[in-house]
Amino acid sequence: MLTDKKGLNTIDAYIASCPRDVQPILEEIRKTIRKAAPEAEETVKYQIPTFTLKGNLISFAAYKRHIGLYPAPEGDAEFNHRLAVYKTEKSTLRFPLDRPVPYDLISEIVRYRVSDNLKRAENKTRKRKRSTDNERG
Repeated sequence: MLTDKKGLNTIDAYIASCPRDVQPILEEIRKTIRKAAPEAEETVKYQIPTFTLKGNLISFAAYKRHIGLYPAPEGDAEFNHRLAVYKTEKSTLRFPLDRPVPYDLISEIVRYRVSDNLKRAENKTRKRKRSTDNERG
């Protein structure tokens, strides 16, 4: 269904390579991510659209019957329960193309991932600072 994605180096090119009926969905997902994480940078990694912010933030891809979103966050029990309908193996969420895409949920996922990435980056910085302070000792 989808054309070969090798050599695509922008999200615009990726979306343009997808079937016309899927393109508006991908654009809306992109817009949803940009709104939830305006500081994130767009790139293409492993031939799929990816947003980065202090590391990989979120990626999405079109398939024959669904849109994949990666990685699925590991949140609290209620959040995990809401994601369970879409969750599959290896931290992947699948949004079937024959059902409405939950853009509000995607936005919530991205905000969660932003918070998580920023906390991890801050912890790394603190750890490095402590290590440097200990070396000076």
